[in-house]
Amino acid sequence: EVQLVESGGGLVQPGGSLRLSCAASGFTFSSYAMSWVRQAPGKGLEWVSTIIGGGGSTSYADSVKGRFTMSRDNAKNTLYMQMNSLKPEDTAVYYCNGGRVLTNPYRYLEIWGQGTLVTVSS
Repeated sequence: EVQLVESGGGLVQPGGSLRLSCAASGFTFSSYAMSWVRQAPGKGLEWVSTIIGGGGSTSYADSVKGRFTMSRDNAKNTLYMQMNSLKPEDTAVYYCNGGRVLTNPYRYLEIWGQGTLVTVSS
């Protein structure tokens, strides 16, 4: 079964840290670019960060740049997000997302996790 399972969310005070994990199974993890996407209460989806399959390149939304660090361990089929200096506006459900382009014929494969809630509040 193709699956992404997030963990590590919870309640943290402003300025605190959390580490999210996303465990992948049922597919070739290293062949997928992986992303974190979040959804704040009452708002739409917001892209947070992406890391390529080999893990050599990452990109971040301006809202988290310098505070969040994304990494992956392809040997463990696991994606991580270290979140530091958390702010109340970081409160959201954080989703793990995997994407891969196939050609001949062209297809875009996408996998989503169920999400983990991060609440930043005093």
